[in-house]
Amino acid sequence: MATSVRARPDGSPPPAAPPSSPGPRGRRSPGGLRSTLYRWDIKAIPYVFVAPFFLTFAAFGLFPLIYTGWLSLNRVELGGDPTWKGLENYTDLATSEFFWNALFNTFTIGVIATVPQLLMALGLAHLLNYKLRGRGFFRVAILAPYATSIAAATLVFAQLFNTDYGMINSVLGWVGIDPVNWESSKWPAQIAISVIVTWRWTGYNALIYLAAMQAVPQDLYEAASLDGASRWRQFISVTIPSIRPTILFTIVVSTIGATQLFGEPMLFGGSVGISGGSGNQFQTLSLLMYEKGWVTGALGQASAIAWVMLLLLLLVGGVQALVSRHNRKKLGG
Repeated sequence: MATSVRARPDGSPPPAAPPSSPGPRGRRSPGGLRSTLYRWDIKAIPYVFVAPFFLTFAAFGLFPLIYTGWLSLNRVELGGDPTWKGLENYTDLATSEFFWNALFNTFTIGVIATVPQLLMALGLAHLLNYKLRGRGFFRVAILAPYATSIAAATLVFAQLFNTDYGMINSVLGWVGIDPVNWESSKWPAQIAISVIVTWRWTGYNALIYLAAMQAVPQDLYEAASLDGASRWRQFISVTIPSIRPTILFTIVVSTIGATQLFGEPMLFGGSVGISGGSGNQFQTLSLLMYEKGWVTGALGQASAIAWVMLLLLLLVGGVQALVSRHNRKKLGG
């Protein structure tokens, strides 16, 4: 419908409306600018928050890893320039008796320390899972060895296992056993180091198992009890299957820790700790890497050992992933 325009009393036409002045082309309104800044804020702020971690990881994790891999392909002496050698450092390790001895020692110490450690941790966690008097105190007490420094714990155990005046040999003498040379003999030295590792990490793993056990539904225990299952049968048939992923996790973590074992054997051996004893009887891969890099100055060989250790850890992680996938398929089937 057309709008009628009323004329003035004198008959002249009405004044035309002033033309609206258009704003500058391309200029956003304040509302549009705020909306754009808000969208950028929502998208960018999360990356700003996580950037410090990635920058730190790149500087202290990724770059040293890549640089060590490059050094492992060169012959590098302390204070000298690198010389390209390709895979020569790795082939030298394959023919080195010191490397195979360190690898075997790492494996045996890891087995001797890990198996009793995890078994005792399971037992402690099972006991603490029941309503005992002073349960809170015992939970804190079993974590005390983990809070103790490696140096302090190793020095104390070195005195206990001393061949001449150690308490361990004194106790063995009470039952008619001759003194054991804990430092110079291969298997006694590895057992002594394993005892230190077991003492320090058993409580830590026990608390992990305890947390997993407390997440097991009580209905399973009640049903097993109604079926006449004893506490031992409940532990075997209910608790162990329910915390199987946690057990697998602790096995992997303990294996990684055994592969990187360094402080305990070095401090236990004293003046010959870096070489793993007078006859390399308890030298681990970490000690061999340290000796090659900072005692003999062969940084290229030390870097090759570091990458071999990394490959071993990746192999352990791959096995853990396969076992976890197999368990998931088995439960799903």
